[in-house]
Amino acid sequence: MTLADIEDLPDNGLIVPAAMMGAPTVMLEKIPSGQEVKTAVKRLEQSVQREAVAIMTIEAGGINSLIPLAVAAELALPIIDGDTMGRAFPELQMTSLHVHGLSATPMVIVDEKGNNMVIEAIDNPWTERLARTATIAMGGSAIIALYPLTVQQAKCSIIRGTVSKALAIGKLLKHPAIDPQNKLTILNQGYNAHCLFTGKVVDVIRHSTDGFARGTMSAVSLASGQDVLRVEFQNENLLAMLNGTIVASVPDLICILDTETLQPITTEGLTYGQRIVVLSLPADPIWHTAKGLETVGPRYFGYDFDHISLRGPL
Repeated sequence: MTLADIEDLPDNGLIVPAAMMGAPTVMLEKIPSGQEVKTAVKRLEQSVQREAVAIMTIEAGGINSLIPLAVAAELALPIIDGDTMGRAFPELQMTSLHVHGLSATPMVIVDEKGNNMVIEAIDNPWTERLARTATIAMGGSAIIALYPLTVQQAKCSIIRGTVSKALAIGKLLKHPAIDPQNKLTILNQGYNAHCLFTGKVVDVIRHSTDGFARGTMSAVSLASGQDVLRVEFQNENLLAMLNGTIVASVPDLICILDTETLQPITTEGLTYGQRIVVLSLPADPIWHTAKGLETVGPRYFGYDFDHISLRGPL
């Protein structure tokens, strides 16, 4: 796999983002065949009658940070050092491309049985509705290729450097000579990561519905035995409340890590008894604009409050 800087590609070249759509909990049992993502990219190329010069990740998180790497390797195409979220969000219109007015369609959706379809929609929210319905019919998860765009369009609309940033953080978290507390200090100093809470998971309520994994995680502080953190999620963590007070919310990142290894714990991986540390990191500035907050702010997800700045101990 080759990581490409957007500046090194021809302006008129086609970039194809690829991803998984649906509830991540479903993929624990509904195994992909391995051909879906290649089919999705090729069908999208046919639809726009152009060949891609590079593949891009839609979001910098979970399985969707890896699926594009696999198809880029298989097709011998470079992967763009950047994405469209700077984190992960659960819906298709929640991208920097949408904020900049680019269309998600034509979009291709493929399942492991070989079913595939091309979606043309009047706008990006309608793309989300139609694709979500198809994903549910396909068993709750599917592979997609969407937002075909030129390199020139990408230069003005993507969030750059997220793949190399993820690699750097991954190397830090796996470094054997640095203890967990020092790693947290480095994350704070280098990436403005705030430690919100440490404790033990005491309850996880989770269900797959409408093509999402939704639920709530509750954890209790082992230091005090009384402080309780509650995290609500829709595929991704949306809201963190400490003793009933909101301490972090979308669009900022809420990350749950294992206290000893500092390895991330995804929403589908949360279980009773895990010892966790919860961090919050600021989202890319695009999500703090009026259009960004309209697209991914707390009110979009049904919460009756405006976004608050990060707060919590360093």
